[in-house]
Amino acid sequence: MILTSDQFFAIILMVVVIDYALNTLVDLLNFKRANSKLPEDLQGFFNQEKYSEAVKYQRVNTKFGLWSGLSSLVIMLIVLLFGLFGELDTYVRVHFNSVITQTLGFFGIIFIVNDIWNIPWQWYSTFKIEERFGFNKMTSTIFWKDKIKSYVLTAIIGGILLSILVFLITWIGQSFWWIFWIVIAIFMIGANFFYTSWILPLFNKLVPLEDGSLREKIMSYGKSVEFPIQNIYVMDGSKRSAKANAFFSGFGKRKKIVLFDTLLEKNTEEELVAILAHEVGHYKKKHTISGLFSGILQTGAMLFIMSFMIFNPELSKALGAAQLSFPVNFIAFGIIYTPISLILSLFSNFISRKHEYQADEFATITYNGNALQNALKKLSVDSLSNLKPHKLYVFFHYSHPPLLERLKAIDKLK
Repeated sequence: MILTSDQFFAIILMVVVIDYALNTLVDLLNFKRANSKLPEDLQGFFNQEKYSEAVKYQRVNTKFGLWSGLSSLVIMLIVLLFGLFGELDTYVRVHFNSVITQTLGFFGIIFIVNDIWNIPWQWYSTFKIEERFGFNKMTSTIFWKDKIKSYVLTAIIGGILLSILVFLITWIGQSFWWIFWIVIAIFMIGANFFYTSWILPLFNKLVPLEDGSLREKIMSYGKSVEFPIQNIYVMDGSKRSAKANAFFSGFGKRKKIVLFDTLLEKNTEEELVAILAHEVGHYKKKHTISGLFSGILQTGAMLFIMSFMIFNPELSKALGAAQLSFPVNFIAFGIIYTPISLILSLFSNFISRKHEYQADEFATITYNGNALQNALKKLSVDSLSNLKPHKLYVFFHYSHPPLLERLKAIDKLK
């Protein structure tokens, strides 16, 4: 079935509106779910005042997200209804000679305009909401430095990948997808290997964990589960936020354990080793590798589907272009692909939640379930997490199970 530009336009409008409506519905259900009554099994960690503060934090963020989402919908509808993507395509065709430079110019302008629009929202979220609840540690200088660094990285990495994509499309035709898939796969694997060595140091300072009892306990635990641990780093996360975290990065000899300094400040050594044991569980059960290859497979599927649409001039005309335009078709395809992307994200989140339970089980069996529970409670208390999220919101958005469900699962293992 061959669709006309009007039919494509109707589909695009429908996808944009339904996607917004669905997300808004889920947010509202979660908003109404917020309950100021403190759950009995957390009364030892959350006092009523702290819990009420957590509920207030969730409500403020939800309201902010609803207004932000509505404004984005209005802007998108204006752009679509007035054919502004087509107007931009005409502009770059006049000012740039090659298809590659036209595409780079097209997305460069969109990136700049979009970021200018988003800066006030980001500023308010950081310096008003996060500041109000005691989380923000970022200064305006760090905010703007991060912006500039992000612009440079986006221009370099995004520009190179986009140029390769357009070159392959114009050189090879519809078969471009599998070659670019290989390029993206190499990039994704490389990013996992070198993120903490090349990218992260541009934004944060990493220092080796000092010798002492904590390092000795970590090394001892690593030996007990046959997991050699050498590269343990502390990151200055406190210069941006009071929230704590920890993560693994890399494979083989390049794997690194990164602990936020805020995590060290708020947890006992037993709790820190329990958190580490959870991360080791992810590695031992190959969650990192399976997640990486799942992402690569999903990217390949997306590129394959895109190869059937990218050369369709009717798709370009649907967004106001006068003729076939690769950059306009990238935008159109991205919107049309939204339902498939949603389904894949639901599946990915479901698998991720299962992996979290498995990592908790590993940490409980190989180390200390009580210490892990205490660490999880502290993380939730300190970050004012939502302890009673709506089940539909969890289904759509949570990559980790809610705290209460994790605590119950650990109890069954002890």
